[in-house]
Amino acid sequence: MSRFEIKMPKLGESITEGTIISWSVQVGDIIKEDDVLFEVNTAKVSAEIPSPVEGKVVEILFKEGDTVAVGTVVAIVDIGGENSGDEGVAVVSKTASEETPQVKTVKTEEERWYSPVVLQLAREAGIQPEELDTISGTGYQERVSKKDIKSYIVRKQSGGTTTAQSAAKPSPQPVASVAPQPVATAPAQSSAKPAATPEVQRTTPASGTFSAEGVEVKEMDRVRKVIADHMVMSKHTSPHVTNIVEVDVTKLVKWRDKNKDAFLRREGVKLTYMPAITEAVAKALAAYPQVNVSVERYNILFKKHINIGIAVSLNDGNLIVPVVRDADRLNLNGLAVAIDSLALKARDNKLMPDDISGGTFTITNFGTFKSLFGTPIINQPQVAILGVGYIEKKPAVIETPEGDVIAIRHKMYLSLSYDHRVVDGSLGGNFLYFIKDYLENWKE
Repeated sequence: MSRFEIKMPKLGESITEGTIISWSVQVGDIIKEDDVLFEVNTAKVSAEIPSPVEGKVVEILFKEGDTVAVGTVVAIVDIGGENSGDEGVAVVSKTASEETPQVKTVKTEEERWYSPVVLQLAREAGIQPEELDTISGTGYQERVSKKDIKSYIVRKQSGGTTTAQSAAKPSPQPVASVAPQPVATAPAQSSAKPAATPEVQRTTPASGTFSAEGVEVKEMDRVRKVIADHMVMSKHTSPHVTNIVEVDVTKLVKWRDKNKDAFLRREGVKLTYMPAITEAVAKALAAYPQVNVSVERYNILFKKHINIGIAVSLNDGNLIVPVVRDADRLNLNGLAVAIDSLALKARDNKLMPDDISGGTFTITNFGTFKSLFGTPIINQPQVAILGVGYIEKKPAVIETPEGDVIAIRHKMYLSLSYDHRVVDGSLGGNFLYFIKDYLENWKE
């Protein structure tokens, strides 16, 4: 049999795993190239994964609902033709291994892979990498699962055995009965152990339960976990600096009021301020290419394309950043249609991997929530992000040939957070002023 391995694909930047929603094939099916094998859901997109080959499905390694690391083999396809005589070997051997389990050998740190959830739980429990490497996993290819690390932490906190071999055994009682009251529910053989410490008594209850203080605990959903990890990583990676300017957008507001109805009839989308702001940013990135970069150790990577991400709030309260590719090559109409289309796809959960990858700069609109300004966190591996504030009417001093006068003007704040490793104050200030000047002198 000529075996071809189907692996979990990487569906976007910073994506390390995906959840198999459904299988479209089963063992024994004959498939053609581009036939859909399974549907996968990640923190950012859902996608149907086609087969790159034709042949016969001889093994499926994961079931629906399993979360699988990127690059992991999820199925085996025989591409050797109909004369192969050992198609069912994989299934038979799998059954045999289940009936006669063997003692597992813990892999070294270099060989092991840990999911972000496992690493986070280990850090919160104060488990060092050396100790983590001693835990036997019950997951695929002996990986430590979320259940494994939680069981290990509970046993450790309650004074139980935490050797590598015992870590693979099921806990003698449910986790929930151990964490809140470890002294009362400890196993009989550990009765000689010291009483639980205050730290154990303060252990966070399981998700969906109430603690003694009446606090409900809810575990983050998958998207929020990815956002949390990405934001913490960004703050640890880039020394953030934020500049803020006030922009007089009176000309832009009048232009939009004058053209919005005709634009809607002509293009089929509402005319917002975001296309104009995106155009200004694209012009600024072309004028200051040092901002359109990323950092790799001590190397600066200059990007040939200007791909601008627009942060979109989703209906479930989470956030995603679809990307307008080659924004500098689109006119205002093209930008408006592209931004509207991506926002609709994002809220309908129809974004594809290409829609959220390759961004070189990001814009986030605080003004949507009537916030005046904010200090956004850089969307790695980019080096800058622009925050757009709420537009409000203000009295302002206007210089005229006859002297200064006070008039009502439309003002908003723009905030630029940038990576001080490669963007200095002069570059960040000039870049931000370019955007301000472009918007204040908008051609009506």
